[in-house]
Amino acid sequence: MSELHDRALRAGIQPDYQGMGGEVHQAPDATLESLLKALGAESGAVASGNHALEAYVGTRCHLPETGERPWGVALQLYQLRSARNWGIGDFGDLAQLAGTLGAAGADFIGLNPLHALFLANPAHCSPFSPSNRRFLNPLYIAVDRVPGFAPDMADPARVAALQQAPLVDYPGVAALKLEVLQRLWQVAGSPDAAPGVLAQGGDDLQRHALFEAISARMVAQGHGAGWRDWPADWQDATGETVARFVLDHPAEARFHRWLQGLAHEQLDQARAACDQAGMSIGLYLDFAVGEAADGSGAWGNPMVVPGIRIGAPPDYFNETGQDWGLAPLSPVAMAADRARPFADLMAQATRQAGALRIDHAMGLWQLFLIPGDAGPAQGTYARYPLADMLQGLAEASRANRTIVIGEDLGNVPPGFREVMDQVGILSYRILLFERTEDGFIPPADYPRDALACLSTHDLPTFQGWWRGDDITLRHGHGLIGDAAAEEQSDSRQVERAQLLADLTKADLWTGEIPDTDRAPEDLVAAVHAWLATAPSRLFVVRLEDITSETVPVNIPSTTDQHPNWQSKLGATVEQIPTLPLFGKIAEKLRTARPREG
Repeated sequence: MSELHDRALRAGIQPDYQGMGGEVHQAPDATLESLLKALGAESGAVASGNHALEAYVGTRCHLPETGERPWGVALQLYQLRSARNWGIGDFGDLAQLAGTLGAAGADFIGLNPLHALFLANPAHCSPFSPSNRRFLNPLYIAVDRVPGFAPDMADPARVAALQQAPLVDYPGVAALKLEVLQRLWQVAGSPDAAPGVLAQGGDDLQRHALFEAISARMVAQGHGAGWRDWPADWQDATGETVARFVLDHPAEARFHRWLQGLAHEQLDQARAACDQAGMSIGLYLDFAVGEAADGSGAWGNPMVVPGIRIGAPPDYFNETGQDWGLAPLSPVAMAADRARPFADLMAQATRQAGALRIDHAMGLWQLFLIPGDAGPAQGTYARYPLADMLQGLAEASRANRTIVIGEDLGNVPPGFREVMDQVGILSYRILLFERTEDGFIPPADYPRDALACLSTHDLPTFQGWWRGDDITLRHGHGLIGDAAAEEQSDSRQVERAQLLADLTKADLWTGEIPDTDRAPEDLVAAVHAWLATAPSRLFVVRLEDITSETVPVNIPSTTDQHPNWQSKLGATVEQIPTLPLFGKIAEKLRTARPREG
């Protein structure tokens, strides 16, 4: 072992790593040197703690003791269309939909991350690239439900235009909502957030609100919304220039604290609506793997590693790898503090969640880091103090009675799922990935401690998968080459035939071969009925599959090439309970997974 490799290992940086196919990739020396420098471990004197793939004895997340196997519906909140919203799904829509889904037998609603983004740059709309994971996105506030609102406060023509837009017009939504919210705040006497919100948010809320206030000013002056695009004296969150702004403009940050209070209040109302609808779990929230490097979470935060980005190595679905552009928390600093910052994050994230999905759960142990100007092929993994991370997560889970689901997809290290199972983190089992050389793994063979589903936001809807749209799109965007596209298209024909054979064997399908342009509703319902028989604790159906969408929510590794995180559903919140496919799927799920009592 070279001296460089020895220094890297002591800091938790892996000189090589194993890919999904078992092949070993060597990290370039330049990558190791860059990561060591970024972590402050060039000398090798700093070690990042216990890197073992293990949990402390007794670490255990909350899991219900009943034998029930609840089901729920997963959705992207912004996608919801309704007669009353302003062109983006909001917390009012969520509360209304809770009644519909609860009456149909659902026990939870899965949501995209609701984290705060950049109000001054609403076009930055990926919920998985937040400015701050501790706070909420105020664009989800139902403005017409805010005390003091009157219909004449909003131009009906602007509202109608936003509603009728085929995609979510984030800049238009933000402009109208912030304009009316500012007016409501002023009419109310320009109040601060409630004392309880201020106490819970602490210094983090103060800094986030200050960031938003300065960000708005910077954009108005021609700078970027993120702090790295600000003049140098504004980049220092504790510097004299920022301190002077706090004294001279106290109302501007107060407004943003008030917005956070409103957002939390309305999310609590949606959670109460889940309870009233008889849901045993309620809100199933999502926690992103990282934050934007220029957001409020990274501004003045010494835990954030500068100049390093989180991503994923090349694989079958993406031959070039992925650069998520997210800033990692330092594994060295995390180990020095026994993962207390992560424990604090989890305490906040579980407070309103009956269940919580940990995006890229392997990040509890290792993250794929890309330095400087390098690409994903030059990245490598860095290890975190897993036992401490799991202990903090489990403490929050038990305190708030939150079920934890780990997104264990992609390059899952051998033994990681066993540790998840040991501590009570549910595995994330997706039909499209649960395959062997012989075909789909029978649902009866899925693990008990898991959430089962057909697909997720980074994968095609069932209609899109059936048609092969995902392959066409990946090829069209240059994410796979001609040979891979041809191979995957040939494989898709086999997969469709295997799925039909499985459903026919289970007496859920007639054996008829449907047209490849569109899967019949009875077939969509049959696939859900088949997968719902899995012994897994939880089952979730995508709302996009209920409304028969074909456009993907997100195509990983694309930006402007595809309207990621912008598509709306083809049916409104009011129409969903009348959809024949909704009735068919709900009936089959109530049969396969009945509520007790």
